[in-house]
Amino acid sequence: MRAKAGVGALGVVLLAVLIFLALSSRSRQPAVAIPPTQPINFPHSVHVQTYKMDCKYCHADARRSEYAGLPSVTRCMGCHKIVAADTPEIKKLAAYAAKSEPIPWQRVYRLPEFTYFPHKAHVRAGLECQTCHGQVEKMTTVAATTGPRLANDLMNLVGMRPPAPPLTMGWCIECHFHQNATRGTSAPLDCITCHH
Repeated sequence: MRAKAGVGALGVVLLAVLIFLALSSRSRQPAVAIPPTQPINFPHSVHVQTYKMDCKYCHADARRSEYAGLPSVTRCMGCHKIVAADTPEIKKLAAYAAKSEPIPWQRVYRLPEFTYFPHKAHVRAGLECQTCHGQVEKMTTVAATTGPRLANDLMNLVGMRPPAPPLTMGWCIECHFHQNATRGTSAPLDCITCHH
């Protein structure tokens, strides 16, 4: 009789821990961000897979800046004066170009304000954009996968080591360790590199 009571109490404790983890996970940023509604539907998959455009053609600032940057309306219209000019999305693009207005794209990837991430250092180190951003070339709508996940918390609880989700501090540090160990790089591991 006492053994059954002990098993029941253990079950209640385990259930309480799981509920606590679920509630604490909900209070943190979501693991999978909902893609923001963009002013123009931009299918990365078509541009990269069909037309073989390199990421850095449109995101040219990634080579020389902290930010990857976005292409100007003029750069987009360089092709789209001719290519698919009669489609509804390109007509929206042409309207921005006619008014000489930039496209008001909605930000997809966000890091905390106290975090410094220079794209140029990672591009110069030879990292592919997909390392952090996922397989954008297969996406029609880009959405970020970032932050904590309840499934990872539960797997850690039972002793399993799931991969950390992208764009967390632990994930970045693991990547720096991995790059240093496998490629002989000297990716910095001190706090001041990313936090200042």
